[in-house]
Amino acid sequence: MVRGEGLTQTPSAPGVLIVDDERSLRFSLGEWARDAGLRPLEVTSGREALEALKSQAVDAVLLDLRLGDEDGLQVLKRLREEDPKLPVVMLTGHGSIQHAIQATRLGAFDFIQKPPDLEHLGVVLRRAIEHARLQREVDHHRAASMLDDRFGQSRMLGKSAGFRRAIELLDRAAKSPSATVLVQGETGTGKELMARYLHLRSARAAGPFIALNCSAIPETLLESELFGHERGAFTDAKHFRKGLLDLADTGTLFLDEIGEMAAPLQAKLLRLLETLTFRRVGGHADIRVDVRFVAATHRDLKRQIVDGKFREDLYHRLNVVPIQMPPLRQRPEDIRPLAELFIDRVSAELGRTGARLHPDALRAMLDYSWPGNVRELKNMVERVLLLEAEDEIRLEHLPAELTGRSRTGTEPDSFDAFPAASVRPLAELERMAIVHALRVCDGNKTRAAQQLGISRQTLRTKLKEYQMGDDTDTGEGELADQ
Repeated sequence: MVRGEGLTQTPSAPGVLIVDDERSLRFSLGEWARDAGLRPLEVTSGREALEALKSQAVDAVLLDLRLGDEDGLQVLKRLREEDPKLPVVMLTGHGSIQHAIQATRLGAFDFIQKPPDLEHLGVVLRRAIEHARLQREVDHHRAASMLDDRFGQSRMLGKSAGFRRAIELLDRAAKSPSATVLVQGETGTGKELMARYLHLRSARAAGPFIALNCSAIPETLLESELFGHERGAFTDAKHFRKGLLDLADTGTLFLDEIGEMAAPLQAKLLRLLETLTFRRVGGHADIRVDVRFVAATHRDLKRQIVDGKFREDLYHRLNVVPIQMPPLRQRPEDIRPLAELFIDRVSAELGRTGARLHPDALRAMLDYSWPGNVRELKNMVERVLLLEAEDEIRLEHLPAELTGRSRTGTEPDSFDAFPAASVRPLAELERMAIVHALRVCDGNKTRAAQQLGISRQTLRTKLKEYQMGDDTDTGEGELADQ
C-alpha cells in the first residue's frame, strides 16, 4: 500500500519514497518530509518500493537496511537496476562500516544511522536530489552537443533571402526563454530542423528537446502521450506514466503537424500555453512545467480557422514568432550546397570519399520542382549513392522524375510528356499524382496521403482501384530529419 498518492505534483515538491517496515518511524518521516516541502510516498517492503517506482514520480529514496526478512542491500541493488540515476539514502539502526562500504559500492548516495538527525537528513536529501538534477543536466548537455554536431551550423546551409530571414528570426526568438514559435512550410522543408536550431541557440540548450508528431498518433492516445496518465485512468492504464510534457521540463517541446490536433485537445493545449499547468489523464492535481513550445504545420491554419477546424485563439497564442520556411523550389541557389553536403555525409557513412556532382546532373536538379523539398533531395542523394553512383553522380543516375524519363517507358511523369493538343482522362492524371507522391515519400503511404490532401483510407482505395499493388505502408522515410 503506497501512502501519499493524490498530492499535488509540482517541481517544487520532489517525491521521496520512504521504505521502512517500522510504522511509527515511517509515519514520522512522512510528516517531517511534508513539513520540509517534500512529497512523501510510504511503503513497507522492497516489492512495494519497486511497484511504487512504476506508478509514481520519485526523486529520491530513503531505504531501511533491514526490512523484515528482506535484505535492504538487495533491495538497493534492484532499485539501482530499475533506475541507475535515482539517489538512494540508506537508513539503519544496526549499521557497520562494512555495511556502509557495501551500500556505497552498490550505488547508495549516503548511509545514515537511525534515528536520523532530521536537519542532517534534510541536507542529505536535498543534496541527493540536486546531484541527480545536475547529472541529468550534464546528460542533456552531452546530448545537446551530439545534437549540435548533427543539426548545428554546418547543416544550416542556405543563401536564399527567405531561408536567411527564417534563421534571423530564430536567432532573435532564441534570446527569449519562453516565446512560442510557429513554423509553417511545406512537408520536407526542415521545420523540425528549425525547431532544433532554436533550442540549441537558446538558454534551454542544456535541457531536453522533445518532439511529438500530432498526426502520427491516434487521437485517442495523443492526450495521454502529451500529458501522461494516472494508473487506472482508462482500461489499459495499468501503470502511472509521465507524458512528454514532464520529459520536456526545462527544455523545448516541438509539436509537429499541429494542424492535425483534434478540437478538444486544442482547448487543453490553449490552457496549457496560458497557464503552463496541466493535469494528467485521470489526475486531479495541476502540474506546472517550464517549457518553450514550438509548433509546426504544412497546412494553412488561417484557412482551417475559416473551415472551423482550428481554434483562432490557439493560432494567435502559437503565432507569437511566425517563421515561414520557403520551399526548395524557391531556393535554387541552395540546391547545390545542400546536395554536396548530403553527398559528403552519405559518402562518409558508406566509407567512401565524397562523390562529384556532374554538371548535367546539377542542371537537372536545378530544373526540378522538388515537391518533397529538402527531404526529397537528401533521400535522392542517399538512394543514388547507395544504388547507382560511386565517384560521380551523373544524369543517368538520377530518378526518372528529375530527368523526365519514365521508369516503365510508357507511363508519363508530367504533363510535358503529353502532346500539346492532348487531353488525358482525369483518372490517368489522378494515377500519375499518386505515383509521384509515393515516389517523393519513398513509398510511405501515410505521408503520401497527407501530401495529396486525402485520407490514408482513400489512398488505399485508390491503390486497389488502379491495381497499383500492395496497400501495406512500408514506413520508409519516417525517420528523415528534414
